[in-house]
Amino acid sequence: MEQISMFDVMEEREHTAPLASRLRPETLDEFAGQKQLVGEGAVLRRLIDRDQIPSMIFWGPPGVGKTTLASIIARTTHAEFINFSAVTSGIREIKEVMARAEEGRRMGRKTVLFVDEIHRFNKAQQDAFLPFVEKGSITLIGATTENPSFEINSALLSRCKVFLLQALSKEDLVSLLKRALESPKGFGYLQVEISDDLLEKIAEFANGDGRSALNTLEMAVLNGQIQGDGHTLVTEEVLAQCISRKSLLYDKKGEEHYNLISALHKSMRNSDPDAAVYWLARMLEAGEDPLYVARRLIRFASEDVGLADPQALPLAVAAYQACHFIGMPECNVNLSQTVLYLSMAAKSNSAYAAYEACKADAQNTLAEPVPLVIRNAPTKLMEELDYGKGYRYAHDCPEKMARMQCLPDNLKDRQYYRPTEEGCEEKIKKKLEQIRKWKES
Repeated sequence: MEQISMFDVMEEREHTAPLASRLRPETLDEFAGQKQLVGEGAVLRRLIDRDQIPSMIFWGPPGVGKTTLASIIARTTHAEFINFSAVTSGIREIKEVMARAEEGRRMGRKTVLFVDEIHRFNKAQQDAFLPFVEKGSITLIGATTENPSFEINSALLSRCKVFLLQALSKEDLVSLLKRALESPKGFGYLQVEISDDLLEKIAEFANGDGRSALNTLEMAVLNGQIQGDGHTLVTEEVLAQCISRKSLLYDKKGEEHYNLISALHKSMRNSDPDAAVYWLARMLEAGEDPLYVARRLIRFASEDVGLADPQALPLAVAAYQACHFIGMPECNVNLSQTVLYLSMAAKSNSAYAAYEACKADAQNTLAEPVPLVIRNAPTKLMEELDYGKGYRYAHDCPEKMARMQCLPDNLKDRQYYRPTEEGCEEKIKKKLEQIRKWKES
């Protein structure tokens, strides 16, 4: 039997480990993208080069280098570096690590603690870090794909510097892919033939995610056609088989959820039907609940269209019912029709503004009495107390309205509803002006 040495195993692992793992940069010069943070003279690069790492949070989408930056810091810092996972660790593990760090602090040794997916820690687990960050027992580096404002305790967040990592550009990804083909750690030991056009297609498919780009390249190379001279050819047909339906970045409970619904709402408000339908498609194709979108359209119909087009609200409600009846994917066209209608409808926020204008008055005048003239008088006692005295039934009046004060005394001159001149509200505005003038006469 042939004996396999440790070096044979290590050599084999070098080529069997995932490409993204084999190519993980070890220095900032090898790092792809994020020049605004780690380029020459950038603030984070200076901190790393000086080994003056503060507690910080790396925030960005998947595959942009958050964990890689932490590993580079681990190689350059003179502090003890501890890698910690929020997925597999609990309070007990946190306390054990903190005890080690505190002991190191008393001996004059620094500890850098990296917590991957720190947003997965609950409030109690995050609180366990706080006293040790405050007194300097640890320098905390957290990595998260979620908005730290929502997912990190404010007390802990205030003691950390947040660095925003951006999705890698197409150029960054193509450069990364070429390095993977040339590097001995990547496919440098093979002769891989792949056109620049296909590398650009991989970069576009990866959508800013370096790990996804490398995984796709690896699959394409491993499925490539081995030619007579031994080199591997990656064709467009091979790549097409390796690229499945793109997974859209979307978290129905996270920041991207609110970013996209905000984009849809503001595109409709700005009467931009092309952008509005695009953001609708982004949400639905990523798996958003169509009933959630329909509920937001109902809100929009009153908040941003209102009486400028009274048909907007019934249409939005009908869209909700259609989504409820037939579901996805068939209801996407119902939502598309409604989004297009709302985008092109006359706009008025007068209903929203009227309510907002009187909300504060309503909250501050909870004890303001209802004028006697418009109170009901179902009992004899109420009649004797002048409930309803002077009330005139509007339908009995020639003008179909009466000169009665319906607001409380302290608010009798308030005007909350201010119609615009858009769509149907132009007529409403003229009528309201006539009504107010008649009541004042």
